[in-house]
Amino acid sequence: MNPPSTLRTLLVLGRVSNVPTVWSNCLAGWLLGGGDQWLRFALLCAGATLLYVGGMYLNDAFDAAFDAQHRRERPIPSGAIAPKTVWQIGIFLLVGGIALLVPLGFTTAFLSILLAASILVYDAVHKLITFSPLLMALCRLLLYLTAASAAVTGVTGLAMWSALALACYIMGLSYLARKEATGVIIQRWPQLLLAVPVLLALLVNDGSSRETALLAAAILVLWALRSLRSIWTEPRNVSRAVSGLLAGIVWVDFLAVADQPRVIGAAFIAFFLLALGFQRFVPAT
Repeated sequence: MNPPSTLRTLLVLGRVSNVPTVWSNCLAGWLLGGGDQWLRFALLCAGATLLYVGGMYLNDAFDAAFDAQHRRERPIPSGAIAPKTVWQIGIFLLVGGIALLVPLGFTTAFLSILLAASILVYDAVHKLITFSPLLMALCRLLLYLTAASAAVTGVTGLAMWSALALACYIMGLSYLARKEATGVIIQRWPQLLLAVPVLLALLVNDGSSRETALLAAAILVLWALRSLRSIWTEPRNVSRAVSGLLAGIVWVDFLAVADQPRVIGAAFIAFFLLALGFQRFVPAT
């Protein structure tokens, strides 16, 4: 296997096209926690990235038998990489992520360990239980709270509510993702969960921030509808819908901090464009 193929295999395993959404989660959580020292924010993003990518490696390691039947194009069943290597890299990245986050304080260390444990539980059982979207939502919720805890104010009430709203969005898209490989009939009610962040934003934003919140909400709704159209019309393309909704996480994050300066809005736009750009080269699912 030549170096470019090896590199692509590693990128596909880590689902790196979704990493910009991890950064946007960190930025939103950080700002909701009061922000402050940007060096701590950089360390937060680095640790969160390692946790995410490590979790994705272990996801494939746990799913090797399932993928051999349903997704033979994945790196392990296709023979592109040995299962043992995937296990080793995944564990190394997960431990490395915790090591970067522990110095940010006791609460951040505790939440990061809890996040890593949730990632492991999700990876191990998500193909075995029906409520696995709830576990995936818990992982993103804990990432939000970890980010907020590393900032100057810590986990505020708004940070908690915003984390819960994001969790609802994640549950909605995770339900769709479960149907990607199996072709099971998709129900409509979980898709309603995608609207929860919009409802929260409309409730908490007033005055000067309301106009920005309305704009971001409109973009999120339109983007979600555009993504869902792939499963509402024939032929259905669940993968395309899920990929679009994954990129839409960035707009959920922007909604949570709509009262921030315009330069912050520009950062979220950059994350969104990065996510879409990366998806052109590395599958998001």
